[in-house]
Amino acid sequence: MTRQVRVLVVDDSAFMRKVLTDLLQADPSVTVIGTARDGRDAVEKSKLLLPDVITLDIEMPNLDGYGALREIMAHHPAKAGRGAGSPLDLGHQLF
Repeated sequence: MTRQVRVLVVDDSAFMRKVLTDLLQADPSVTVIGTARDGRDAVEKSKLLLPDVITLDIEMPNLDGYGALREIMAHHPAKAGRGAGSPLDLGHQLF
């Protein structure tokens, strides 16, 4: 049996968290281990859950996706990728 990919879904929209969770869990090799409602919540849950992958919305209250990514990478450096959810502002420095 192959190891499942453990995913943390982060979006301030409950609707989008549900849609992404349902889409991801349709793949038998993926397990959604948690959801977070904003960047601050994502940082805390990533420390507790140690996901393999984090889907991360960019525009969120309390701490945006860029700030959350910086904090998460400071605690758990890993390869970072970019999804198709929001356009990436090329002038915005992540690190």
